[in-house]
Amino acid sequence: MTSVRVALIWAALVAAICVPIALATTSDLIKWRGTVYILAGFAGIFALGLLLVQPLLIAGYLPGFSAYRARRAHHWTGGVLVTAVVVHVGGVWIASPPDMLDALTFTSPTPFSPFGVIAMWAIFAVALLAAFRRRLGLRRFRIVHMALAAVIVVGTVVHAALIEGTMETLSKASLCLLVFGAATKVMADLVRRLRAASRRQALPDSH
Repeated sequence: MTSVRVALIWAALVAAICVPIALATTSDLIKWRGTVYILAGFAGIFALGLLLVQPLLIAGYLPGFSAYRARRAHHWTGGVLVTAVVVHVGGVWIASPPDMLDALTFTSPTPFSPFGVIAMWAIFAVALLAAFRRRLGLRRFRIVHMALAAVIVVGTVVHAALIEGTMETLSKASLCLLVFGAATKVMADLVRRLRAASRRQALPDSH
């Protein structure tokens, strides 16, 4: 891969994440928000951006990483994602405890809340799952991880799409589509690899 292509890939990734964040800073809604609420909101936007990075890392689509380093980066980025979600949820809790309590108990009148809460618990579940991946076995871990990742991506994308907040509409839609598209591509590739591995394991039994 040429250095120009590598630079373009990284530039496109940085732009996909940073442009929505930059445009969100220009929103008029920020003027009416408190500091904690603003921090929570941007933590949520940052978490959405990390969901684009995660599948690209684990699938080896980002240049400059060996397979081992890509996996390590995926693990560390997952930790940052969990932290961002905690900041997002914690900030909203501090800024508006009743709203967060309604969201966590699925009694909020806002349509975006349940999707965000489901995605949050799925993210925490993946973090817990990663701690026990050796006990589960690689194949079982991948299957459960992929199922939870699908819940995370769908829940987060719908959550973000339904919120009428600081994010600029076009850049938010673009980032959401990229997150969904990247996750779908990586999951489809993984399913094909798992099926191929199963067929190879079944071959000796057919003789």
